[in-house]
Amino acid sequence: MSLPPLLEQVKRHICEHFQLGEDTVDAMLPAFLTTLQNHMQNLEDALALNDPATLGRLGHALKGALLNLGLDDLADIAHTIEIEGKSGSSDADYASMVIRLKVKMAEIL
Repeated sequence: MSLPPLLEQVKRHICEHFQLGEDTVDAMLPAFLTTLQNHMQNLEDALALNDPATLGRLGHALKGALLNLGLDDLADIAHTIEIEGKSGSSDADYASMVIRLKVKMAEIL
């Protein structure tokens, strides 16, 4: 059975970047995906509370997780959430950014 394209991309990145074998990566992937899912849930919870500072902190954590998985385009969105949240911006469209992240990660979460 083949993996979804985004998950295959993640797997290749981890194998190459961290010089790990496929079996090791296969064993680690569920934990990575669980971490991503937890970060997204936390982000959604902070969004519901309309808490820019927490969104900024969580955006930072998510950005790091996404970069470790080679998902640079998604990390860019998380970085924007981080910057806007840490600046305390109440004008940023956090909801749109969180939705974009959720939609783009749907195939692996």
